[in-house]
Amino acid sequence: MDTREFGSTGWTVTEIGLGTWNVGPSWGDVTDEQAREAIRTALDDGVNFVDTAEVYGQGRAERLIGEVLDERDPDREVYVPTKAAPDEGGGHSEEGLRSSVEGSLDRLGVDSLDLVQLHCPETEAFYDPENFRVLEELKAEGLIDHAGVSVEKVEEADKAIEYDVVESVQIIFNPLRQRPAERFFERAAGEDIGVIVRVPLASGLLADAFEGPEDFGEGDHRRTAAEEGVDAGVGRKGGETFAGVPFEDGLAAVDDLRPFVPDDATMAQFTLRWILDHDAVSTVIPGSTSPDHVAENDAAADLDFLSHQTHGAVRDIYEEHVADYVHHRW
Repeated sequence: MDTREFGSTGWTVTEIGLGTWNVGPSWGDVTDEQAREAIRTALDDGVNFVDTAEVYGQGRAERLIGEVLDERDPDREVYVPTKAAPDEGGGHSEEGLRSSVEGSLDRLGVDSLDLVQLHCPETEAFYDPENFRVLEELKAEGLIDHAGVSVEKVEEADKAIEYDVVESVQIIFNPLRQRPAERFFERAAGEDIGVIVRVPLASGLLADAFEGPEDFGEGDHRRTAAEEGVDAGVGRKGGETFAGVPFEDGLAAVDDLRPFVPDDATMAQFTLRWILDHDAVSTVIPGSTSPDHVAENDAAADLDFLSHQTHGAVRDIYEEHVADYVHHRW
C-alpha cells in the first residue's frame, strides 16, 4: 500500500488506516475475537495506522489493539493514535487529560502514546490555550509523542492549528461532507498538518449498504438517526451518524453516485479513492469489524485516480442534495 507523509511528525503512514469505533455497543454486538481478527486483517494488508479512543467500547478497543500488537513483530512500526475524551462539561481539564493519557497507556501497554487527540470537545475548548499547554507538558514529560485534535467543524480545525503543539487534525470528509476541501485543506497542507479523514463512509451510507431504517438493528445509532433525524444521531448535533446529513437526502445522493462507480470497484472503494484523490489527506480510517470489509477497504488504495469529470459529478451531486445543509451546520 502506498504511504504519505504525516504532517510534521516524521511518520510515513499508509493511505488507508483502520478506525476502531465499531467495537462500541452503539454499532451492535461484536466479540473480542471478531474485533481482533479485523485488526489482524488490516495489519496483514500492510496498514500501519490504527486509530482508536478511550471511549470506544469504554477502553475495549485500546485493549484489543494492544493484545494484537503483542502478537506481532515488535520491529514493525505501527502507529496507534488515540483520543482523550472531554470532561462532562464538554471541555478538557488538566486532571481529565492526564487521567485519559494514563488510562490509554495502561490499556495499550506502552510507555508513551504515539499521538493523543482532543476528542471533539465543545468549540470553546479550541479557544482555550490552557488545553494546549497541557498537551505541551505531556509531550515534554515523554507521556505522548505527538498531539492533535479531532473536530466536528472546520472552524475548530482552523483554530486548533494555531497552536504549535497540534500536528494533526482528524475531520469528517467524504462526498456528503465536502467543506474541509473548500475551507481547510489548502491551509493544512501549507502548514504541514497531518489530516486524518474519519467517518469516510458516512456510517455505511457511502458503502451503499442499506435502503431504509429497517436495515438497522435495535440499539444501532443509525436506526435512531434514520427514524428521528440528524439531531438524534451520535456526536454533537448528530454530526457523526451518516456524517451529519439527513438520512433520506444521503440515500438520494448515493443513488445518483452509483453510475460513477467503476465496474471494478464497490461504492465504498469508490468513496475511499475519491477521498485519497485530495492531496492534503494523509490517511483515511474506515472502520469495520468484518475482515472481508477491512480487506475490501484496504484494496481501494490500489484503484486508479478518478477523472476530473467524475470529481465534477460528485461535486454536483453534493451541491444538489446536501451542500446547503452541511454549510449551515458544519
